[in-house]
Amino acid sequence: MTRYRFAVALTFAAAAALAPGLPAWAQATASHADAPLQDAAPVTIGAIEISGAFTRATLPNAPVAGGFMTITNTGTEDDRLVGVETGIAKEGQIHEMAMEGDVMKMRQLTDGLLIPAGESVSLAPGGYHLMFMGLNAAIAEGDAVPVTLIFEKAGTITLDLMAGGTAASQAMGH
Repeated sequence: MTRYRFAVALTFAAAAALAPGLPAWAQATASHADAPLQDAAPVTIGAIEISGAFTRATLPNAPVAGGFMTITNTGTEDDRLVGVETGIAKEGQIHEMAMEGDVMKMRQLTDGLLIPAGESVSLAPGGYHLMFMGLNAAIAEGDAVPVTLIFEKAGTITLDLMAGGTAASQAMGH
């Protein structure tokens, strides 16, 4: 596969994994899209609370997947999510999707994601998210995907992201 074809395939796979409500996927997975996810209890490390963590099932041979959650900083100082590690992929990254002119673009946040003091930041389909590049295997609905988050001040925490259907948009109870 040429480098260009790989980049195009990766872009389409990422868009399919992260864009909410793609018609073809929604039709193919409608029975799973509304299925409630097992909502894990919030986890806390220092002043950081993480809730509603989930990922999506992937199609066979999908090269990427996303991770989503709400991160709340209950402290009086800003913190920053600076890294993500997981055994399900070759690399974990922190990404954002944002409009540039008329085009939605996804990019890695190489400096991490600021979690302002006293505020919550949502990692959700179509916005900030975790990106798992180079999946080792497909993620099945109901899988628990262990992910380690690294915060600049709060430290490191490992939690499971429960996998919903391929079009899941939130964890149960949100």
